[in-house]
Amino acid sequence: METWEKKESATTVGLCLLPSELLHEIFSRLALPDLLRLRAASKVLAGEFRGACVGLGGTWLFLFKKRPPRDAVLRGFNDRAGRWFRFRVATILRAAAPPGDDDLYFLAADGDFFLFASNERRELIAANLRTGAARRLPASPLGPRGTSSWRRPGLKLLAGPSGTEHFRFLFAEVTQQGPVLFEYSSEAGAWRSSPAEQTAAPPPPGAALLNAAAGDSAVVVGASGEGRAVFFRPRLPEAGDGMRIYGDGHLAVVRSAAVAEEAHRVRVRAVAELQLWGMSSDGGRWEMVAGAPPELIEMAGRPYCVMTGCLEEAGGVVTLVLMSNYKGMWDLTWVTFDKKMGRWGSVPVPDYGAKGLNMAGIAITSSLGLRPAAPPPETTA
Repeated sequence: METWEKKESATTVGLCLLPSELLHEIFSRLALPDLLRLRAASKVLAGEFRGACVGLGGTWLFLFKKRPPRDAVLRGFNDRAGRWFRFRVATILRAAAPPGDDDLYFLAADGDFFLFASNERRELIAANLRTGAARRLPASPLGPRGTSSWRRPGLKLLAGPSGTEHFRFLFAEVTQQGPVLFEYSSEAGAWRSSPAEQTAAPPPPGAALLNAAAGDSAVVVGASGEGRAVFFRPRLPEAGDGMRIYGDGHLAVVRSAAVAEEAHRVRVRAVAELQLWGMSSDGGRWEMVAGAPPELIEMAGRPYCVMTGCLEEAGGVVTLVLMSNYKGMWDLTWVTFDKKMGRWGSVPVPDYGAKGLNMAGIAITSSLGLRPAAPPPETTA
């Protein structure tokens, strides 16, 4: 034991002798759980950690398996670490969702917060992984809603500045009065609604862009930090079929072709074309950004019967994750497009034991908290 402690001390001292630039480069290649373990294990490196942690963590994909709250686990894949982690949320959710309330759906994540919807109670539950606390949100101005009403791309969970315990949850809805932005503030503990005004001006800088309606009559609502809401009705010049995935003012069009037909007229399909679109400067139409190259189409072209997906834009990079199911097996395809470089990319996603997965929510975030946390997640086998 004494020998081990001496070796660890020598290693820590040796690491601290490295230039700060090199330490920052090392930290930048670590995933969030590794960073948290490092910070907890070495007080000597705490100062360097604080200087390097801003903006680190990579992009996360979260999946939630529908299980009773006592067994609830979030699976998280980090593109920087290239592996899956398990985030234990059972104890946190149990405090807000009493035994028997096992119909939960995962909606979004940002900072330290994870948002779930309870179908039985028709409520929203916000869980803080850092503090281990959870709270039930009051019903929205539209009244209590089941999970089916929340399964949409027009949702945003926005954590407050580092060091605060607050968050905002936003969603947009097309009502009889037109598009409306609904926002819950944990600091105020209340909802507010803001009718959106149509505009031909560009979205306000830093505005959250929420999709309020899908299809050819897509409505995108822009929410600024001052509570002002504007909306756009971008038109898609090219008509045609294809699955449409919205997010952050972007649109991915996934067109597939039939490859087989199985029993009970179940059609087996495969991705044949993938396009990324963005809004024009006046928000009046969708403009083609780029079409995926053949090698990405081939990677995403595995047979499927059912497909869903999610899209996020952060720092000029659009991340698109497609999740497809074939004969009870879920498959993930992760592609990116760097708008500044005009370059497509992909992230290999290893198997995560998805056979028979009763998927209850999928989300992407590039803003997972890096502050000191509750017990770190376990690495999956």
